[in-house]
Amino acid sequence: MAVSIPADARLLALEDVATQLRVDSVRATTAAGSGHPTSCASAADLVAAIFFDVMRFDLQAPRDPACDRFVLSKGHAAPLLYAAWAAVGALDRKDLVQLRQIDSDLEGHPTPRLPFVDVATGSLGQGLGVGVGLAVGARMLGTDARVFVVLGDGEMAEGSVWEAAQMASHEKVENLVAIVDVNALGQSGPTMLGHDLKTYQRRLAAFGWRVNVIDGHDMKQVTAALRRATRGRGAPTAIVARTVKGKGLGDEVEGKEGWHGKPLPPDMAERVIASLESRLHRLPPPPIRRPRRRVGKTLLLPAPQPIAGKPPTGEIATRQAYGEALVRLGESDARVRALDGDVKNSTFAEKFKERFPDRFVEGWIAEQNMVSVAAGLGAQGLIPFVTSFACFLERAADQIRMAGISRANVKLCGSHAGISIGEDGPSQMALEDLSMFRAVPEAVVFYPSDGVATDAAVQLAAARKGIVYIRTTRGKTAGLYREDEAFAVGTLKTLRRSERDRLAIVAAGITLHEALAAYDEMAKQGTAVRVIDLFCVKPLDATALLEAARACDNRILTVEDHYPEGGLGDAVMEAVGTANVAVHRLAVREIPRSGPPKQLLERFGIGRGAILTKVREILGG
Repeated sequence: MAVSIPADARLLALEDVATQLRVDSVRATTAAGSGHPTSCASAADLVAAIFFDVMRFDLQAPRDPACDRFVLSKGHAAPLLYAAWAAVGALDRKDLVQLRQIDSDLEGHPTPRLPFVDVATGSLGQGLGVGVGLAVGARMLGTDARVFVVLGDGEMAEGSVWEAAQMASHEKVENLVAIVDVNALGQSGPTMLGHDLKTYQRRLAAFGWRVNVIDGHDMKQVTAALRRATRGRGAPTAIVARTVKGKGLGDEVEGKEGWHGKPLPPDMAERVIASLESRLHRLPPPPIRRPRRRVGKTLLLPAPQPIAGKPPTGEIATRQAYGEALVRLGESDARVRALDGDVKNSTFAEKFKERFPDRFVEGWIAEQNMVSVAAGLGAQGLIPFVTSFACFLERAADQIRMAGISRANVKLCGSHAGISIGEDGPSQMALEDLSMFRAVPEAVVFYPSDGVATDAAVQLAAARKGIVYIRTTRGKTAGLYREDEAFAVGTLKTLRRSERDRLAIVAAGITLHEALAAYDEMAKQGTAVRVIDLFCVKPLDATALLEAARACDNRILTVEDHYPEGGLGDAVMEAVGTANVAVHRLAVREIPRSGPPKQLLERFGIGRGAILTKVREILGG
């Protein structure tokens, strides 16, 4: 049973916690010689109250779905976060001075190297979307866990914040609490609205949030607002807190410009710490609150079962094969969730929605937020699959980058890739997506060319922890593989070969089918070439590729429905380009235009005719 503390004493104890958080933040940043102590100081009272007055958690199992979650969206205040976790016993306070050191997990901005950090933050504007995902995930799992997100007022200028705000109210995510630290100062000067709290209040209310406006340094107001916020009344709650940047750090710093991202010099830090410590009431912190595990109500997900049914072996668009594969996967694994950016009738994610309406999340035309929400779902132990047109996923490049830093368990499928979509024109043609996803550390990139391969890609994606991208094609293509064909991460497949091959053509997706058509023409003419399906673009089986090149007079031709920079051709070049292998490349080398798919493939140099011409050029005839 929690120890009862008189209200006045409890407030004084919380003020002591906040003061100690400021002390620890100053000490850590001064020791590091860098960091953001003033940003920590403005939010110290808010964080102290969250951790010691309302948040329920278990230090032994911080990622238990029953635990409340905390997201520091203003990630530059990381020292404050570490100090808070030290205050509750998750870290040793003496280790806080290792902040920003190369062998320390107390990084300049938080990452999930630490068990109590769900996602990396620091690229502003993303924490609220992650919070929506965590809160929706908790609801899906049947827990009453709450999610607290602390945002800076500067990041309220980010459009992604408002994407998250509108989704949270639309979904009635009443277990989400956003606390906006309005200290009125950004990095280079005042924030857009300064201390205009009424405008923040009106805007958030217009987006469907319950809003409380408070003095963020009045502990009585802070605790009262947080307790009201956790009661939940069919809508998310925002607490707009007026604060002072550098609060408690002395007249030279408090509310002054020019101190963002600057540690206090050692002599000043000593004076400030002494002043802060002189204000301590020396009261023990309030006991932390434990999560309520609702036996019989929390959803216990069954263990994954073998996948039933068979993949399609005939003609089918890989985007459709993806939708069908996702349904089969969902039937076998209750952790699978699907999100789509209002194109579900084209990506075939609607098949999953029809089969599992309670496990589908409509992301609307807000791709940045959709990826952040998926990261939050993944942090709850679910397996989210995100779909949109590949070109629109590119809008979420930074969210995907941050998900990569988080090692988030998020799967993405980009459909309608390349010029082969046809008449819709270049704004709808993803020609940069392979480059973007290949650049994400540890990410896996699949480019299936038929229904069987697409089905395998979906299963492999679910089985692998981390970021996985699947690129699918709009138009129907012929089946290439038997239903029992085995695929793996790093797989490439040789579809045509002989002992006389003089060149290996490496392709994937629509260009693989063009290469096979070109092969048929060359076979009639007695020209021997090899055709390789680069099913897995990253990681790439460099050994198998080099062996194929050696068997083909050290010559490779890559063909891709993508710009040359960073795509399939670059992947092959990186694998074998230094091994005395000549790599020739066909790719889309100019901004395309509308037109019938077949005509576009030829006009922009990646169709069957272009392949035949290039092979003759390489082989001299």
